[in-house]
Amino acid sequence: MEADIKIKIIDRDGIHHEIDAPTDMAMNLMEVIKVYELAPEGTIGICGGMAMCASCQCYVNSDHELPDMQDDEEAMLSEAFYVKENSRLGCQIQITPEMEGLEVEIAPES
Repeated sequence: MEADIKIKIIDRDGIHHEIDAPTDMAMNLMEVIKVYELAPEGTIGICGGMAMCASCQCYVNSDHELPDMQDDEEAMLSEAFYVKENSRLGCQIQITPEMEGLEVEIAPES
């Protein structure tokens, strides 16, 4: 079984990155962005992935079937800046084999 999937991330400078994301480490998208240093230190995942800030907001550009938004994620996005129809919190998107080919753009820093 392949442990990595390919995902595409557009950083806040508009640079496209195609990266390998591990599916066997129970990581979420926010953690992958931090590991690959695709956002400056201290500007993403400020709450540690608890859906208590919107620093990891991203726009999902692919048509992947994502888990439904939980109340805490919905509440954070209702207060966040630069929210779009396809906004999600990266900390709430688990990296699983089904996320192969996921394409996201990191939202501007609030």
